[in-house]
Parts: sequence; structure tokens; C-alpha cells
Amino acid sequence: MRTSTIWVLGDQLNRRIGALATADPSQHSIVMVESAATLSRRRWHRQRLHFVLASMRRFAEELRAAGFDVDYRRSSTLRAGVVDHLSEVQPAELIVTEPNSWDGRALAESLDAQLVRSNQFLCHYDDFAAWSSGRRSLKMEDFYRWRRRTLGYLMDGTGDDAQPAGGQWNFDHDNREPPPADTPWPAPPRSRLDDLDRAVIAELPETAWGDTPNGTWATSRRAALGRLRHFIADIAPMFGPHEDAMTLRSWHLAHSTLSPYLNLGLLLPGEVCDAVQDAYDAGRIPIASAEGMIRQVIGWREFVWGTYWTQGPEYRSSNALGGERPVPPVFADDAPTEMACVRACMDGLRDRAYNHHIQRLMVLGNLGLLHGVDPWGMTTWMWERFIDGAEWVMLPNVIGMSQWADGGTIATKPYAAGGNYINTMSDYCGSCRFDRRARVGDDACPFTTLYWDFLARHKERFDRHPRMARQVRAAERLADLDAVRTHAVDIRRRLDEGRL
Repeated sequence: MRTSTIWVLGDQLNRRIGALATADPSQHSIVMVESAATLSRRRWHRQRLHFVLASMRRFAEELRAAGFDVDYRRSSTLRAGVVDHLSEVQPAELIVTEPNSWDGRALAESLDAQLVRSNQFLCHYDDFAAWSSGRRSLKMEDFYRWRRRTLGYLMDGTGDDAQPAGGQWNFDHDNREPPPADTPWPAPPRSRLDDLDRAVIAELPETAWGDTPNGTWATSRRAALGRLRHFIADIAPMFGPHEDAMTLRSWHLAHSTLSPYLNLGLLLPGEVCDAVQDAYDAGRIPIASAEGMIRQVIGWREFVWGTYWTQGPEYRSSNALGGERPVPPVFADDAPTEMACVRACMDGLRDRAYNHHIQRLMVLGNLGLLHGVDPWGMTTWMWERFIDGAEWVMLPNVIGMSQWADGGTIATKPYAAGGNYINTMSDYCGSCRFDRRARVGDDACPFTTLYWDFLARHKERFDRHPRMARQVRAAERLADLDAVRTHAVDIRRRLDEGRL
């Protein structure tokens, strides 16, 4: 009897996901494909490529150890690899868990694959579409509260009478403290590189960017579970208060750094939330930290996932603010910069393929927004560089949140800010040669100058906006606004030329 083939994609690396959950070695064989076109298509970070490829190869070994016949192929494209497998093996049918991208789904459908409903997220995109249907606006907080009630995390009581633990839904206000004077966070574990790691590193394309992998990122489910245990035991109790802080003293602070493992399937969102809930119930994690982590997983992450699918492929071309500039050289080529905040973020990105969410949003994304970068260019740049990058992650986060290119579908206002915000939430400004308070002159902070120019450039769009009108009016009252706008032209030119 011919077996059926399960095609396992590189971001579905878990025996509990979709088609693999009921797979039987006597009835199913496996095909996995490394695509040369995918590897060479973009200037990926070395650690991102290593993370994905090493994780795929380890998972293939785990499936073989479980008795599956695994056809692990390296091919010119994903399509070519699967087509060659079908031609050679001639299985009874091709089965695939619903892919995590529009293009992946289209490819699976073109190959007449049987699609198995994915359980990699706690809210399937069909359920998100049903929830969002007919709503005038999509608010993450509304979605989050619905999911809290549905899933029961951090709830006192059951059913319609259930109330949020701690008496409130959201402790975000308590979780915006600046960097503390000391650095209390234990260093994350590291994995020891083995022969498989070294083989992957030796094969990485010369076009790859960033430092060589050093064990920062786990590449197996066993190691990823170890990272989860470390977070729950040593980090989660301190997660909440400083989750928006930025400091030169720590690249990770109290962040979980679990998103890469969730995005490849090495961890599942339910087991992360269960671990947080259990630790909270045992009194090991305070409510503000537990709620902050639960909100990141079942709130924002799954809201982004659902938004990606409901918006459709045309979302890629969103450009409400008309950004046209290329990604500046300080991002594209790691050019030297005198902006201490940007330098700190780029150093971390080069070293580990990682910045936490405020560094991405309020430093790198903010600079792209104020500079007027093309939103799709900013999206693809972040997709290539970050360890947890994926199209479904980056499109809503960059197009919608960071660059406000969707005109408010996700974020009610642009996340634009000057140097004062960065100074409040970080210790970057103390070592910077620019003055965060100055708008004009050689020492003026580029963020501050571009912020006021941004408000002036987009006055017509935001002068009646309920959350932006006050800032627009403040810009109009600046006695030196003309000088600020002239200086902004010079700053943008220097950014484009890699001289800032």
C-alpha cells in the first residue's frame, strides 16, 4: 500500500501541529525542502538562516528517530523539491498543514495538496475573521479580552460572571518604567554548537549579513523548552515593569526571547501561556508580569496573525503616508552612525539578529517613519534581519503599527516620537553627541527635528485626529518651525547618503 506524504514546512516543526498530530510512520512519509531560491532571494541575517536550517534538519532527525521515512531535499525552489518528490515517490496523496503565508497556501493549493487545519495558533484565522466581521475598527484590546474569556487565562470565575484576575484587564500602565539603575536579569542560556550547526554555518550564502551563530538561539524543541523553563523561573517575575525599557547594559532585559521558537513551532502558544498561568497560580509571578506576557501571546501576537490573513496580499502595497525613500544605509549596510540609540540597536541586531519590540518600534521603525521610508522596503528589511521574522509577523507590525501605512487599520495613531521619548525609556541619550532637546543646529537630535517636521508635513491628515491634533497644533506654534523643516531636509539627505 502506498503511503501518503506529509509536506512539513520550515515553520511547522512540531509533532503536535496539524497533519503531524495524527501522523503514523506506517501510513505517512515526510518531505522537507530547503529552497536555494529562498536562501538567495534576500540578504538574510546569518543567525536567522542558521536558526531555520538547523532547526529543520534537527526536526528531520527527530522524525526519522520516530520511525518516519523522511525525504529531506535541497532544491532550487520549494515547488521543484515537492514536485520531484511526488514524481519519484508517487505517494497516495500529498498532505500539508495550512501554510503560514499567502504564497505558501497558494503553492500548496496549486500542487493539489490536502490542507489540514492548523492549530499552531490559539485563534484560527477563520475564527478571527468571524470575530472581526462587521466591526468598524479592529482594536487589539477588544480581541484580547475576548480571547481571555474564551481561553480562561488569568480569569477569576467561569462563564459570563468571570472577571479578570487582579481586578483589571490590562496592566500596561504599570509596565512602562524606564531602565533601572542596576541590571538584575540573568543571562539567557546558550546552546553548544555541534557538527550539524557547523555544517549549516559552512553552507550559508556569502550574501548573508550579521555575526556568526554562537548558540544564542536554540534549534531543537528540547532546547526551546529549556528556554521556556528559564524564562518562567528566572525572568518572568521581572518581566512586566521594564518591558518597554531600553538600556546599553542588557540586550535582553526581562524579555522572554521566545518568539523565534513560537514562530517555527518549536514551542506552542498554549504551553507558554499554561506555564505563565501555572507560575502565577503558584505565586511565583506577579499579576502585572503574568498579564503582560499573556497579552503578548494571546493578544498582540494572535491579533497580528489574524490581521495578516484578513487583510489579504494587497496589504503589502499599503502606503497611506506616501513614504518613498529607500531604507537608509545605516540600516541596509550597517554604516557607522553618531545616533547612539540607532547604533545600540544595530549593534544588537548585527550580534544576535534581535531587538526587542520597543527598539524595533520606537527607534528603528520610528526613524523609518519620520524619514519617510517606503513601507514595503522597511518591512522586507526587518523580515530579513530579525531572528523571528516572517511575512505574517512583519506586515502588520511594520506596515500597520510602525509605519502607519494602512492608515489606521491596526494602530489608531502613528508611533512617532522625538528624542525626549527615547531619553525617557532608555539610557542611550547620555552617551550621544546629539542634544535630544535641540530642534535645529549641528547638535540637534535627528529624531527631534524629524518629529516636528513629520507633524508639519502631515498636518492636513492629522490636524483633526483625536490623538494627534494637539501635537500638530504644538508644531504650528513653534517659532522656529521653518528652520526646523529646512534642517529636516538636510538630515534626510545625510541619512540617504549614510552620513549621520
